[in-house]
Amino acid sequence: FKGGDTCEYLLSSGRFLGEKVWQPHSCMMHKYKNSEAKNCLIDKHVVFIGDSRIRQLFYSFIKLINPQVKEEGIKHGNIPFEDKSASIKVDFLWYPEVNGSMRQRIKSWTEGSVAKPHIIVVGAATWSIKIHNGSNEALAQYKINITSIAPLLEKLAISSDVYWVLQDPVYEDMLSESRKMITNEKIDAYNEAAVRILNSSSRNSKAKVKVFSVSKLIAQETIMKSVDGLHLPESSRDTNAMILMNVYCNKIVKPIDGSCCQPQPPLTLIQKIAFCFFTLSIIGYLIISLIHRNSYRKNKSCTDLESGEEKKPVISTPNVSTLEMLLHCFCKLGLIMTYFYLCDRANLFMKENKFYTHSSFFIPIVYILVLGVFYTENTKETKVLNREQTDEWKGWMQLVILIYHISGASTFLPVYMHIRVLVAAYLFQTGYGHFSYFWIKGDFGVYRVCQVLFRLNFLVVVLCIVMDRPYQFYYFVPLVTVWFMIIYATLAVWPQIVQKKANGNCLWHFGLLLKLICLLTCIYFLSYSQGAFEKIFSFWPLSKCFELNGNVYEWWFRWKLDRYVVFHGMLFAFIYLALQKHQMISEGKGDPLFSNRVSNVLLFISIVSFLTYSIWASSCKNKTECNELHPSVSVVQILAFILIRNIPGYVRSVYSSFFAWFGKISLELFICQYHIWLAADTKGILVLIPGYPMFNVLVSTFIFVCVAHEISQITNDLAQIVVPKDNSTLLKRLLCIAGFFSGLHFFSAMQDQSRH
Repeated sequence: FKGGDTCEYLLSSGRFLGEKVWQPHSCMMHKYKNSEAKNCLIDKHVVFIGDSRIRQLFYSFIKLINPQVKEEGIKHGNIPFEDKSASIKVDFLWYPEVNGSMRQRIKSWTEGSVAKPHIIVVGAATWSIKIHNGSNEALAQYKINITSIAPLLEKLAISSDVYWVLQDPVYEDMLSESRKMITNEKIDAYNEAAVRILNSSSRNSKAKVKVFSVSKLIAQETIMKSVDGLHLPESSRDTNAMILMNVYCNKIVKPIDGSCCQPQPPLTLIQKIAFCFFTLSIIGYLIISLIHRNSYRKNKSCTDLESGEEKKPVISTPNVSTLEMLLHCFCKLGLIMTYFYLCDRANLFMKENKFYTHSSFFIPIVYILVLGVFYTENTKETKVLNREQTDEWKGWMQLVILIYHISGASTFLPVYMHIRVLVAAYLFQTGYGHFSYFWIKGDFGVYRVCQVLFRLNFLVVVLCIVMDRPYQFYYFVPLVTVWFMIIYATLAVWPQIVQKKANGNCLWHFGLLLKLICLLTCIYFLSYSQGAFEKIFSFWPLSKCFELNGNVYEWWFRWKLDRYVVFHGMLFAFIYLALQKHQMISEGKGDPLFSNRVSNVLLFISIVSFLTYSIWASSCKNKTECNELHPSVSVVQILAFILIRNIPGYVRSVYSSFFAWFGKISLELFICQYHIWLAADTKGILVLIPGYPMFNVLVSTFIFVCVAHEISQITNDLAQIVVPKDNSTLLKRLLCIAGFFSGLHFFSAMQDQSRH
């Protein structure tokens, strides 16, 4: 850890990911859109001073504001640019040499009569080398001239952003005869002089001229693609312009995926309260542990070596053990949340941009599949979608999704469409699992609902507080929570139809199907009526949960993307349980699900359907069009997979314990990845060990998985305490939870008011 000034890294160091993606050392660079650039530079005046290389940078910079600009200005003259809609002025001033003329222009800005530019970008040297044929006298004069200009630039740097662009290397073999004297050795000498002289007299850190040296590194990799050996290719100068935009604008726009030059966000009131709470929990747990340890020593068991009898100590009262367990959970959670905050809110650990290659996605996929097959064991039961099988399914899907996120594979459309099916499969399991429970058990009690809601939402609520993020930011949890409530409402509303009641009268089956048809109608209506959907979720307090960036559009988009798959899961559960009840399927160990002939036909259809969907998804050309079809067709591959996995008796009788282990903590893995495996709210990658990408992934993954497993245990332990089975105690707990959320809303309103 070398300090929190990532601007210095952005301006001086980095490397290429692939051929065109520049990765600054230690931080992430945001790709600015035209609208963002305009918002940042509104009412600003930017000046570029120098030679033809600076003119190139000038054009790349103004194209970030207006891409339609053409390079038609005077080659050896001043070029003005103005965007009247945002009151932005960007000027290029032709001063190819560091001389008295350049000094006079810069001096005019230090005098009160002329308005100072907000950003000044200066650089020149190659003309001095060319005109004076690379003589040592020219270098000595350059040093004298830059010495006279340096104090003026430092004076301007007090109120403006001043950048000195070091000279890029040249490709000597390609230079024309008139430029042969411009050698890399000469350029290095001029750069060394500029670096040594600039800021030598300044003691004030705010009055420093920022040395833009990163362009040298970029040029070293790309100058051989130059047209004339002197001027950079367009992609390289565009990268330089984007770096310049990041240096100035990140602290203003504050993009999530632009961690360079962003100051650490101040702690909010709610974060401070959470910090105090976790600190008190840790102190409380340590005090109780010390008390119990002392009492344990006093009442320590004494074993009679001759008789072998042991005197048992006095057992602690249940109240004390419950309190200790509660404090123990919050103590561990407090330490874990500190790690979350340090990883993704404090400027302590480095962050890097994602870069997709086919090998970075498919090689880890093959690796985990081999591991999964290696850990094959027999299942305890051989029913369709038994517990071990669903855990295995969730496990391998979660691992694939994690690899998809860290490799940045969302840019590759075929992979994106297959991952969409995996997310849909999670929701399918939600419909299948909860419908099966309510249909078989007939348990619509408050305890069951509270247990499910607590286990789903506990971690997300804590992260919303600690990481200062809205609930909808962790979109998958709101999605499964709402669908759980929809399933519950559909089955719990009068008349309550469960398996026990339906077995007595077959007409109840038609009643349930009627309920499902009503549910499907509502889903269809809301998916094509954005206005009605937004009205429902814009009412307080729902709006507080489902708004993101001031509206519920993101929530509507996420809900609409997999709108039918939960219904498909419920319908599949109903059909499967009906077939099971009437003994129309065989679920014995090693037995095919149906007769051999039917099983073979269904297996063939399933394989063809599975491959057909994959071929269609791989041929997708437009994400929007494919997303429109996805809700209706994703169920094809899901059902095909279920049948392929369950029709053969042997395949149904085994499972991968490796995948099942991850499946048990899949929700925690999905949520924790946002901040302690990925970075910048999933936009980048967390770097704990810089310079060693593979070793870094191994270490961060190990910590990430351990944390997810620990949080899963904490959630299970707290669920037993916070959601008791006794109804009167549960009611008191619910009142406490209501009070907690009321307080949270009050402090949130105070925060919003102070921000405005």
